[in-house]
Amino acid sequence: MHFGRIASASLVLVAAVALLGAASATAVPQRFWGVVPQGNLSPAQLDRLRQGGVDSVRLPISWAAAQPSPGRPPDFSGLDAEVGNLARAKLELLPFLYDAPRWAVRPHAVPGSPGSARAPLHLPADGAAGRAWAAFARAAVQRYGPGGSFWSENPSLPKRPVHFWQVWNEENFKYFVVRPNPAEYGRLVKRSARAIHAVDPHADVILGGLFARPAEAARRLHPLQAYFAADFLRRMYSRTPGVRAAFDGVALHPYSASYRRLGPEIEEVREALRDGHDAGVGLWITELGWSSEPPSRRDSFAKGMHGQAAQLKGAFSLLRSHSRRWRLRRVFWFSVDDAPGLCNFCGGTGLFGPGFRPKPAWHAYVRFAT
Repeated sequence: MHFGRIASASLVLVAAVALLGAASATAVPQRFWGVVPQGNLSPAQLDRLRQGGVDSVRLPISWAAAQPSPGRPPDFSGLDAEVGNLARAKLELLPFLYDAPRWAVRPHAVPGSPGSARAPLHLPADGAAGRAWAAFARAAVQRYGPGGSFWSENPSLPKRPVHFWQVWNEENFKYFVVRPNPAEYGRLVKRSARAIHAVDPHADVILGGLFARPAEAARRLHPLQAYFAADFLRRMYSRTPGVRAAFDGVALHPYSASYRRLGPEIEEVREALRDGHDAGVGLWITELGWSSEPPSRRDSFAKGMHGQAAQLKGAFSLLRSHSRRWRLRRVFWFSVDDAPGLCNFCGGTGLFGPGFRPKPAWHAYVRFAT
């Protein structure tokens, strides 16, 4: 063979190996990219998400909505259409179980809330409320897990049962439980895991998304209204014997003014996991986002259209390049659509605006996810 051809072939081989090395260095787990909608999405909209590289969709399953009265079993019919549409679009569902009907846990006004927000005063971890919560969790798995009644009742659907179950949402923050309590949450996780595994022994239980650094956690309030995520985890481990065996993943909501703060927030959570002798557990980012609303001194999440896209690019680059080091399993952008009035930045956090018109952030998302 001619030497020139040998040299050319060698150069091509070296280049291919280099590209493979670069790809493996930034490789992420399967079904890594997810989204959180704020409203119901049509089949066409879900198809568009799938074509853009979205793998997973995170949805709430509210106990209060499913079982408003104690004398009847939970009713999930309000969720069936969404689950069916996700299955048709070949999208994975990550549900989070949360909320409590007033007959189980007394609701309470959220302190310091500008509106009339209310949340359960405490978590349904113990006593009659704990037993009722466990029955609700079992019923959800019996409906949507492997062998669930939803799939047997809809044999024409692609079968995409739920394998991952998230327990509560932002359990360290007053808007989802007025009096956050790490030990109480640890007991809820253990009770939930027993209920879920009684139906599906192979299911994975994921902690609710911890708000990384709520401002209320830095204030000397009594009773406490919030904890930093790392502090909450440390207290949960120390005050709930055996909790480590009850879950398979930890979830975080690292909301911050800039993607440059993500690294320190994730590192402090990973340090708390090492302190809890749980360094190998995977980390799920189940909410992350910024708003496309015009920048404002009052709202550090508002970045404008192109600023939102820039934050997404910076965050996704960081998370992708550190996915192995931080043991990242999923990343969910909040949100798909805008929902003005739902929270302080929900009116602009969507990847799509009115009429499902894509924003620059959606085009940036697609470049990562595809």
